[in-house]
Amino acid sequence: MDYDLLEDAGLRTEQLSTGASVRQERSFDWGSDPEKGTEPDVVVWPESTEDVAAVMRVASEHGIPVTPYAAGTSLEGNPVPTNGGICLDVSAMDQIVEIRPDDFQVDLQPGVFGSVINDAVGAHGLFFPPLPSSGKISTIGGMIANDASGMQTVKYGEIHDWVLRIEAVLPDGEIVKTGSRAAKTSSGYNLLDLLVGSEGTLAVITEVTLELAGIPEQIHGGRVIFSDRAAASAAVADVVQSGVDVAKLELIDSLSAEITNAYLGTDLPDSPMMFVEFHADHDVETEVAFFESIVSEQGATEIELSESDAEMRALWEVREEMAEALEPYDPALTPLTPGDVTVPISDFTDLMDHIAELEDEHGLPIPCFGHAGDGNIHYTVMVDADDPDAYEHGKQVYREVVEYAIERGGTATGEHGIGFGKQEFLEREYNEATVALMGRVKEAFDPDGILNPGKILPETR
Repeated sequence: MDYDLLEDAGLRTEQLSTGASVRQERSFDWGSDPEKGTEPDVVVWPESTEDVAAVMRVASEHGIPVTPYAAGTSLEGNPVPTNGGICLDVSAMDQIVEIRPDDFQVDLQPGVFGSVINDAVGAHGLFFPPLPSSGKISTIGGMIANDASGMQTVKYGEIHDWVLRIEAVLPDGEIVKTGSRAAKTSSGYNLLDLLVGSEGTLAVITEVTLELAGIPEQIHGGRVIFSDRAAASAAVADVVQSGVDVAKLELIDSLSAEITNAYLGTDLPDSPMMFVEFHADHDVETEVAFFESIVSEQGATEIELSESDAEMRALWEVREEMAEALEPYDPALTPLTPGDVTVPISDFTDLMDHIAELEDEHGLPIPCFGHAGDGNIHYTVMVDADDPDAYEHGKQVYREVVEYAIERGGTATGEHGIGFGKQEFLEREYNEATVALMGRVKEAFDPDGILNPGKILPETR
């Protein structure tokens, strides 16, 4: 493409780069197959909504593909270019525009990291509840694009439950505004929820308004140890089905604990366990006692709960590092892209049993951990990447877990998105007519197919 087109549109030279290392760094993300991506022809760092609109007008006029990008911490190729063109890196759009504590709201640009949000609003006694466990290294724009969720989803819901307003730029450069700063609205089509989770295929998000919550006065938490994974997963389902008001409910199997200990030098028990946390403004002890009675009935061998900030902070810091522990664990094994299937909570125990059966049947280690309280598990098939047959075999086992989740009324992805990594499962989860309707929505927003091509919809590859 002609570099001068962007400068003529008002972008400064320092906002553009065709450097080889800069382009190469944006040709992959954390978890996807690097062979499926391409290097962009140019990387652009917009600083405002007007900059984004200028880039999109140039791209629309000349038919240039544009791929929105920020931290690159996605796992399914969501921000990875598939057709070269422009990488629109919004990481320079990192301003918190306004905090309105009386309204429990914050306005901010898409390049703001999740931990920065909580640092900024914490001074007002507020926090952003659905923040993913990767919040320190991922941006709010990426979280909204993937409709991410985190460890507190079981109590507070997903990202889409906390987005009030979005300003975005369409593929032709037009600026649109969706949602409202009011607590509710029934005005017009709900375009806001359409943009949340669209993975940058419909519009480029340039500013958002988030709802916030007050920091709870009482926080208790800790871990619960079980003799085996079946007992732990059954306890998860029982806790949720019994209506325990739990804020975080994570399942960690014994292999994940072993891998984490090797990586961090920690001393997690060699047993499956729950990490759990409770939030309340009064009488939290009642909920904790209710929880303890349930997990005791399900065979918990040890219950360690505390209200110590330091102890809980150390516990959750360990949980946040688990995904990074997989790669260095065994030089002979390579982790495939982490799966993130979700099933109805009544099927969670069966899902975990199915994964255990596949592990035994195929002789492959499959560590599991994740947001079990909402029926979500992260599983990783570990394979010998130097053996092509073993690698393909591992991918088939990975697929079998996804297919099982879909068959049980679940989803191929609870929070990572489709990207190009899970396109093959979209029609299985819905049906041909539904995916065709999604295609018509994409065409209405992006008739020339220039915005993040090759993502979500199989035919756009």
